[in-house]
Amino acid sequence: MTNGSTSTSKLIFIPSIITLAVTLLRLIGELRQWNEVFFRRSFGGGGAIVGIAWLAIIFPIYFALKLRKAGQGFQGAGKAIGLAVLSLVVFVAGTFLALGGGGAFKLTPKVVAGMLVIVAGVYIMRMAWPAYWNVLLIYALAARIPVIIVYYLTIQGSWNTHYDAAPPNVTFPDLTSKFVSLGLVPQIFFWIPFTIIVCGLIGTIVAAIAKAPEKMDV
Repeated sequence: MTNGSTSTSKLIFIPSIITLAVTLLRLIGELRQWNEVFFRRSFGGGGAIVGIAWLAIIFPIYFALKLRKAGQGFQGAGKAIGLAVLSLVVFVAGTFLALGGGGAFKLTPKVVAGMLVIVAGVYIMRMAWPAYWNVLLIYALAARIPVIIVYYLTIQGSWNTHYDAAPPNVTFPDLTSKFVSLGLVPQIFFWIPFTIIVCGLIGTIVAAIAKAPEKMDV
């Protein structure tokens, strides 16, 4: 995005740095066994105050408002929100197919079908607001690639963090299988789409509401 408009790299640079810093802070906090409320080490790490899932909601709203202000908004609020909601429905359906089985990851026809459905949901989100989608995709990759690397390192080293914690009563045949099941597949086929679709829907709605007063003044 150039030509006097907001560039993607400029827009996501500081948010990406902050997100990386939070990822590293969480890893350090878990390694040093800091307060579990902030740095939960159990499987999934859900509910921990220090985490980038919160940022995946805050920053997309920031991106949406900045793009609208720069004149790179969607064609129509109703169409954009409608497509974003459809994208969410498709994403949820695909997630149940691809990631609903639990245990070690196995590339079954059902899982492949679920992955394709998730990809379709991501594409539908692009039709809702292309400029916004581009920014969300790059930010999601910048946020989640370091997490994938952290998963790999912690699983290889058994660092006793939530990144290498296995689900209850689940065993893995080897470390590669564990990494693919816990780190690679969920990040690529859940958290990246989550950032683009779920957080993108929130940002689209906020941008539409923020634009409303301007329409009333016309």
